[in-house]
Amino acid sequence: MKLSNKQAVFLVGTLVVLILIWWAVPQEEGRTQTATPLTHLVSAERRTLEVTVEAAGSLRARDQVVISNTLEGRTTILSLVEEGTNVSKGDKLIELDASTLQDRLIDQQITVQNAEASFVQARENLEVVKNQAQSDVDEAKLAVTYAEDDLKKYREGEFPNEKKEQLSQIAVDEEELRRAEEKLEWSRVLFDEKFISQTELQADELAAQKAGIDLELSRSNLDLLLKFTHVRRLTELNAEVEKTRMALERIQRKAKASVIQAQADLNAKQALLERERGRLSKTRDELNKTVLVAPQDGIVVYATSFQRSWRGNNEPLTAGQEVRERQELIYLPSSGTMVAQTQIHESNLEKVELGQKARVYVDSMPGKSFLAEVKSVAVFPDATSSWLNPDLKLYRTDLELLEHDDALRSGLNCRIEIDVAHLEDLVTIPVQAVVIDGGRTFVYCRKDGRVQQQDIQLGQSNESFVEVIDGLQPGDRVQLNPPVTGTEE
Repeated sequence: MKLSNKQAVFLVGTLVVLILIWWAVPQEEGRTQTATPLTHLVSAERRTLEVTVEAAGSLRARDQVVISNTLEGRTTILSLVEEGTNVSKGDKLIELDASTLQDRLIDQQITVQNAEASFVQARENLEVVKNQAQSDVDEAKLAVTYAEDDLKKYREGEFPNEKKEQLSQIAVDEEELRRAEEKLEWSRVLFDEKFISQTELQADELAAQKAGIDLELSRSNLDLLLKFTHVRRLTELNAEVEKTRMALERIQRKAKASVIQAQADLNAKQALLERERGRLSKTRDELNKTVLVAPQDGIVVYATSFQRSWRGNNEPLTAGQEVRERQELIYLPSSGTMVAQTQIHESNLEKVELGQKARVYVDSMPGKSFLAEVKSVAVFPDATSSWLNPDLKLYRTDLELLEHDDALRSGLNCRIEIDVAHLEDLVTIPVQAVVIDGGRTFVYCRKDGRVQQQDIQLGQSNESFVEVIDGLQPGDRVQLNPPVTGTEE
């Protein structure tokens, strides 16, 4: 089994520290190794290796309600309950500054009233526009009906009657002409017989001539009616019908546009009113959020008591402090089960798995440990640590404590030992004896008073010892403080 890259990184770090310590020890000039080399004898007896991952962390309740600031922007704490206080459901925890919101509420109420007035005006205006539009359309339709009736009346009544009158007049004039001509003929006979005078004959001639003229005039009037008066009157009436129809269409479009415009104005005023009412409701909700109450029974724990930031510890939660939106303020534990939170270095990430057992040592309870189990390991590294040091990758890990004690509290510091493996019947050496150089893994063995490099193959390791799979035999003596330059041959 070969040494993984993460194990190699850990071993290199340990060796660097040991080499620096060794370098600080005074040495004789010209020597390539320490004056008093430390060695380790590879025992023939197989050893047991406990592989663990150690890390520091803190405790928190597994089930807890987080009380956060839900106000937009930043606000100031006016008062808050003391940490450690036992509270009941509905008790006031924090009161935030609401002066700005109260001013905003009054302004918004005025804005809503103005919006309501504009909405009512737009609604009534829409009804007025609808009524006026309907009236204009009805009047235009009536004009079209009148024009069509006038056309029909002329075609079916006035014109036939005028034509009949002219024909009747012609018939009368023809009869008058016939009678005048017959009378004239008899008057000429009687004049020849000397029964009437010349004057009487001339009167009859004049009457016959007048009857002929009247007949020609009647016939001319009929011809004028048929060729000119009727055509012109018909054209005028048809034009009037078309004109009223076009006016109707124009008025209908204008009425429709007016109604649409009034409806759009009403919709805009309604949308504005709804938006302003929403803002008013939101402002009232924001005012309600200025008083934070306990959603359940519990013990008050300030979030700042065990939060850390890259600048150091957060400022303790106090009255007068400014808080931001979505900032966690208070924790209310809802169960006695505790969770240990820690961060695992990437070199140990492959060793940690869900379900592994662990022991948790609480700093405030020396000599006592609690059995725990790994419940979650983050998929991605912690963003804060990566931002501070791009080469540092720490992964948040939660372990649930399987044992409980009333003395356990959220925020307590603890040390965690995760049991990775229990290996038996192994050949092991101290980790400080291992040298990794250029992809080679070797140790310095002392044989017959001389030091030489010996390639080895490593397996699992813990903080102190590493498994040697191949390369060493029982009785070999490896140097714990390897030479910095060169080797003795």
